[in-house]
Amino acid sequence: MTDHALVIGGTRFIGRHTVEEFLDAGYDVTMFNRGNHDDPFAADDRVSHVSGDRTNEAELRRAGLDIDPDMVVDCVAYYPRDVHTATDIFSDVDAYVYISSGAAYGDERVPKREGETALCDCSTEQAVDDSMDSYGPRKAEGDRAVFAAADRGVNAMSVRPPVVYGPYDYTERFNYWIDRVESHDRIVVPGDGTNLRHLVYVKDVASALRTVAEEGAAGEAYNVGDGHAPVLGEWVESLADACDTDVETVHASERELGAVGLSLGDFPIYRGYPHLLETSKLRALGWESTPHETALAETVEDYRNSDRTGQDNGPDRETEARLLDVLETVQ
Repeated sequence: MTDHALVIGGTRFIGRHTVEEFLDAGYDVTMFNRGNHDDPFAADDRVSHVSGDRTNEAELRRAGLDIDPDMVVDCVAYYPRDVHTATDIFSDVDAYVYISSGAAYGDERVPKREGETALCDCSTEQAVDDSMDSYGPRKAEGDRAVFAAADRGVNAMSVRPPVVYGPYDYTERFNYWIDRVESHDRIVVPGDGTNLRHLVYVKDVASALRTVAEEGAAGEAYNVGDGHAPVLGEWVESLADACDTDVETVHASERELGAVGLSLGDFPIYRGYPHLLETSKLRALGWESTPHETALAETVEDYRNSDRTGQDNGPDRETEARLLDVLETVQ
């Protein structure tokens, strides 16, 4: 009998690729969501659809009874209570996999390792807050809910990705840099271009979720990230290669950016302290990452076929052009 995977979410970005990953592996797949977004699988008879609000315990419990899945991948658990509820409802499945985040780590270590690097604390107020300031603490508390469920005998585990990029990325953080490289021959890169922030290709997150569901151990968390973690300057160069274009990068310090009212943190995927996740634990399960050339080619193709420019995620071009003029006068 074919295994049945339930994907909570499934229509937008990570969830969409997760549905495709399980379909490609031969699973029957059901999606549970509110139906607030276009359904890319509406015409695909391989995918069943159940409408409901995952924050409504009665609706999620009813879906669990109706679907009776073998595996559950939880793409939209944003609050610790979501994980507590889901691990109770799906306590008897073969695997419950929670999508956590690299932001769950509270200590700045290089690299960050599962079971060694401390997680964020999460106060009662943060556990129900919906701001980005509480995102890491909420994800960390969701991890602790997974660990508690495993202690009760639930085959629950989590996957921790850093910033995710790839086709259908509605956050558009990475698209900002594709647009800059594709549209302009001179662009500003904050700092000296050597800041390190681990990213991960979305299809690799999806394959990690299936790998952990099939091979992972209860109560364990697994980091996922690209096999190579370029610094920001390298990302720009790699994107120029993927776009088959040339671009001149101009570096700007915090002080230079301040001349036009900008700061280093105004640029997407910039991070002051290095952020690197150790992924050997996931690789030991047989998971492999996609080569950057393939990942970037597919990401650029999606960018070109969409209207997602990412320009709301960073400085506008007019301000960037003024900065370039200022920097040229002082050189």
